[in-house]
Amino acid sequence: MRSPLALLLAAGVLVAAMATGAGVAAQPLETAVKAAFLPKFAPYAAWPSASIPPAGTPYVVCVVGHDPFGQLLDEAAAGQRRDSSPITVQRLSRIDGRSGCHIAYLGGSPAQPVAAALTALAGSPTLTVTDARVGRDRGMVHFELKSGRVRFHIDDAAAARANLALSSKLLSLALSVKQRGRS
Repeated sequence: MRSPLALLLAAGVLVAAMATGAGVAAQPLETAVKAAFLPKFAPYAAWPSASIPPAGTPYVVCVVGHDPFGQLLDEAAAGQRRDSSPITVQRLSRIDGRSGCHIAYLGGSPAQPVAAALTALAGSPTLTVTDARVGRDRGMVHFELKSGRVRFHIDDAAAARANLALSSKLLSLALSVKQRGRS
């Protein structure tokens, strides 16, 4: 049986195939796939015990700055769970290590560019997600459109510095993995 994340990756291939030749339609489809990925990362990450919400309390996916997803992310998170906890979405203009976000998509803004958000979160147990469409600054997960498909790179070394553990299943789906213990 395939994992939900592997099925989502396969859906990304299907979306890319549908978008081929569609031009303008490709970006909304790409955005929908990224929105679907964000809440799916939660079951494949392990947070330090002090950051795990009590049973029934939500894991929080934050969109910081520019929000390309809108309702797509809210719909993707609806009904998703990690263990006994629901996954909810918050939107913030700025973020720091005390924001209460478990996963943070860093969209950048004049109030807090992506690089500043990454600096503000350095060492905090927040899974940072960035996007090649936004810029070159990279979080622990970095989306990229590769051969018409939404894929991602993983910086497992940055995750280790934040006391996060990422599942080998998630690592196996990445285009590249910056291993723990390497600079």
